[in-house]
Amino acid sequence: MADDILPYGRQWIEEDDVEAVIEALRGVYLTTGPTVARFEAALAQAVGAKHAVAVCNGTAALHAACAVAGLGPGDEVLVPALTFLATANCARYVGAEPVFVDVDPDSGLIDVEDAARRITSKTRAIIPVHLTGRPVELDALAGLARAHDLTVIEDAAHALGARYHDDPIGGCARADMAIFSFHPVKHVTTGEGGAITTNDPALAEALRVFRSHGMVREPAQLQRPSPGPWYYEQQTLGFNYRITDLQCALGLSQLAKLPRFLDRRWALAARYDRLLATLEHVRPVAPGTDQSVSAYHLYAALIDFNAAGIDRAAVMAGLREHGVLTQVHYIPVPAQPYYQARGADMAAYPGARAYYERTLSLPLYPAMDDSDVDRVVEALRVVLSRA
Repeated sequence: MADDILPYGRQWIEEDDVEAVIEALRGVYLTTGPTVARFEAALAQAVGAKHAVAVCNGTAALHAACAVAGLGPGDEVLVPALTFLATANCARYVGAEPVFVDVDPDSGLIDVEDAARRITSKTRAIIPVHLTGRPVELDALAGLARAHDLTVIEDAAHALGARYHDDPIGGCARADMAIFSFHPVKHVTTGEGGAITTNDPALAEALRVFRSHGMVREPAQLQRPSPGPWYYEQQTLGFNYRITDLQCALGLSQLAKLPRFLDRRWALAARYDRLLATLEHVRPVAPGTDQSVSAYHLYAALIDFNAAGIDRAAVMAGLREHGVLTQVHYIPVPAQPYYQARGADMAAYPGARAYYERTLSLPLYPAMDDSDVDRVVEALRVVLSRA
């Protein structure tokens, strides 16, 4: 990518990251080795969880969490209508049915009151999404889950480093499990990768088995006498969702930089907040309360395109002419043909529609300079002034 192009997000790889991967390449294990366990321990410590289980990507993490939670045919899972496809699809992977919940039109976060209205006798779990890195109101959601005996799986793919009531997101203080993604645009990267954190040792062990074909080898776990050291048993249906030592070597190096990366994201977001306040018809996504700290995976602006007299596609094209690349996070999942064929109706989600119609993700990643933010805002000013 040209140096003068600003994507909406990208990785920041430094020489020590490269050296960490090279060292792993020279090691004995390229996969399922000790570096995976080291990365899991470092991640668990970073978020304050007792266990972390690394897998090949964030979608695999969601699938694994649903599987070990025992979700299946006949079960309903509450998911926000505004999220990435994987949040809903993970319920379908295990045969359960996602039930969409509306979101706040100014933050995109799940509407807990609407979630309460959609609970039925079939509801077994809820998957809140910390969209853009801002935590949902976990106290209210945890209370709802306790009242109805629901499993809570936090989709924290955007939220590594976020905090709620001083608790790190991923520490599972108010949830059974939390999942993370380490895609290149996330806070730290393993190239592709994901993880599930939990404080329940039984869930952690089930996750480890699930990511490796459902196989067990430890003598204490075997159901039949072992004839020798080669012996293993498949006791459940699992998948090959393992992550490599090469990826985890990169992840360990990146994870050590998380505080620096977060500091930079917060500084860039604060600069956006100040500068966007000078633009008509533009404002940041609702920033949250004093009780939460966003990790700012994304910097999403809300633009009243109708009032500005210009549509979003034209704004994105105009910004591209200035070397500024943007994205929309996300198209509401109930608007997708697959879910509409299953009966989803976007009319039931006015908050998700209102958020989607106004949102635009502007460039935000730690390698950006302050002057890059200035450039983005000025380009947006120019494009909007053409209307």
